[in-house]
Amino acid sequence: MPLSRPEPSRRSADMFTLYGCKGSGSAAVEVALERCGVAYRTVEAASWQPETAVAELERVNPLKQIPTLKMPDGNVLTESAAILIQLGLQFPASDILPVKLSLRAQSIRGLVYIAANCYSAVSIIDYPERWCADADEAINERVRRGARDRLHRHWEIFSDQFPASPFLCGPTAGGLDFLAAVVSKWSGARAHLRDARPPLFAVLERIDRDPSVAPVFARHWPAC
Repeated sequence: MPLSRPEPSRRSADMFTLYGCKGSGSAAVEVALERCGVAYRTVEAASWQPETAVAELERVNPLKQIPTLKMPDGNVLTESAAILIQLGLQFPASDILPVKLSLRAQSIRGLVYIAANCYSAVSIIDYPERWCADADEAINERVRRGARDRLHRHWEIFSDQFPASPFLCGPTAGGLDFLAAVVSKWSGARAHLRDARPPLFAVLERIDRDPSVAPVFARHWPAC
């Protein structure tokens, strides 16, 4: 099903265009765009869903990865962490990035940590055949298990390095919270954290309920 959001009555040239699909990393960017208060439209596109606008996505991002964000001036942003950092810098009143420099530095660190360690492990879990040539299904499953164990360990380390107060970015949910809440929904991470790191699990549930997050998550995960 396409992402559902009423589009403001503005020309497309004046709007952000977000390529993504339900349940994907585009949810974090959608929360950020809502927080910024800007006009945007969504284009359903995912490489694993050939009936979507994959060809259009490929024209702006040859890797066909989502989220991809096209700016009103035509510039294209890829990589979730980079998109959130740019929006936080461009719209400082949005609180996507903290104003306090020490908190901002740690927020940027956390965003890149999730992208480099957690997001990348999920990619291996989803597509083990890309990382091991001529592998049969038994080998693919071993790769998945190893990557899943590694992913869960990365989240444990994240929990130890980024304690909440009460959110990961400080007093207000921001970009780091948005990305952590989305990426932790995949590959059994939440179930693992419930037992291994209950404080982080509680924070993630708090982020899910945040007024700026909950409406977007309800569109992406309507059964949750």
